[in-house]
Formats: sequence, structure tokens, C-alpha cells
Amino acid sequence: MDSNQLEQYFETAEGTGILSTCAADGKVNSALYARPRFFAQERIGFIMLGRLSYANLQSNPHAAYLFMERREGYEGVRLHLSMVGEESDQALIERLVSELRPGHVDKKERHLVYFSIDKVMPLVGSGESAACSS
Repeated sequence: MDSNQLEQYFETAEGTGILSTCAADGKVNSALYARPRFFAQERIGFIMLGRLSYANLQSNPHAAYLFMERREGYEGVRLHLSMVGEESDQALIERLVSELRPGHVDKKERHLVYFSIDKVMPLVGSGESAACSS
């Protein structure tokens, strides 16, 4: 699935997303996250508060995002990600937040964290056919 197909997928799919990060000491954290936003240069981004997921990315730039569709069965995608930058312009971030949640007035400090997509996998399985030997 290329970046354009992935963007179209997230525009229409309904479901739940989980972002998993890992601290330098190996402790893993998973948290509910909205769908990724798509930006130029095949980057995606998540708006993050300065909590554990964000803190983990400061010492380990790798993350995984799992999106499970809201329908019968097990459909969705897994994204393996690498953090490539961040934006702390609060005016920009507030504008992006208000696009999704009009009238939102929460003034917490947020970060727009950019990722490159290292690998796209289906929700279940490796996405590659396995060879069987007899």
C-alpha cells in the first residue's frame, strides 16, 4: 500500500488506533491515538501531549501504530514508524486540532510529531505468503 492509498484508507476507515513506543530502558507504552495526518514527503504526523509516548520518542525514535477497523472480523493495518521531526508551533497545532474538533478550546501544550513509514502490514499476519514444504 503506497502513501496515497494509505491516506485514502484513513480518510474512510472507521476504527481505533493504538500507538506503541518504547523507552530507552525497553519499557513499552501503548496509548489510544487518532488516525495519522498525512503531510508532504510521505510523512505522517500525530498531535501529542508531553506524556509518556512523547517522552519515549525522545530516547527511542521508533514506534508502531495499529489501526483496527470498526467492523466484524479483524481488518486494519499496522505501521512501523520512525520519528523524523517535530513541530511545536502552537498556533499551527491548534488549527489542526480545530479541524477535527471545531470549537475545541483546550490550551494544553502539544507537539506535532512527524514519522516516516518504514513498513505497512495487515492487521493480522505478515502480509507475505508463506511457503510450505512437505
